[in-house]
Amino acid sequence: MAEKEYRQARFRKPPGSTEILLVRHGESEPMVPGRPFPLVDGHGDPALAPDGEAQAERVANRLESQRIDAIYVTTLRRTAQTAAPLAARLGITPIVERDLREVYLGEWEGELFRQKVAEGDPIALRMATEERWDVIPGGEPKDQFLARVRGALERIAAEHADQRVAVFTHGGVIGQLLSYAVGTERGFAFVGADNGSISQLVLHGDRWILRRFNDTAHLTDGMDLDPAPELPMG
Repeated sequence: MAEKEYRQARFRKPPGSTEILLVRHGESEPMVPGRPFPLVDGHGDPALAPDGEAQAERVANRLESQRIDAIYVTTLRRTAQTAAPLAARLGITPIVERDLREVYLGEWEGELFRQKVAEGDPIALRMATEERWDVIPGGEPKDQFLARVRGALERIAAEHADQRVAVFTHGGVIGQLLSYAVGTERGFAFVGADNGSISQLVLHGDRWILRRFNDTAHLTDGMDLDPAPELPMG
């Protein structure tokens, strides 16, 4: 009689849960001093750079063979432009979720954020040390930021039980959502997702399960993943 064996169990999504693929948009166009980005509801709205467009195609290559039931983007065009190749291949019209737009950077929106960080401005250094966006004058407080992005993701999960959803969003948003998922008080613990990367959450009621962070396997063939000299978000 064969001995009874107990193999290590593989992860299985709970029935009724929602798998959410958080895709950071592709690299956006560089900021040139004196030429601020246009604003949408107060947020800087750069378009994708050529490298960002290439990253968007690679995201589509990675995800087109998976079952994607819905695609979400934010009000900022870099997310819609990144989602466009995948949406076209799958024949899915992206849904706009306004509350997943990037953290509001107050007086540094549109032009100053990248410059201040690159130059080591004292406020930028304090922001990184304290892991708080609202160190920037007029910046969005953590509690408000978390409330809006958490609410948006919970609404998406409620609409897509037992489905897989691709959410094209921003570095700060991904960082905040994953920090919440693991229960850390560190606001910037997961700030640093590469452009075009994929992170993964499974939501089941109040339970948030982190399955993947900053997956760039689809970007590593000939793509430059060296970080820009700034806090990676946007």
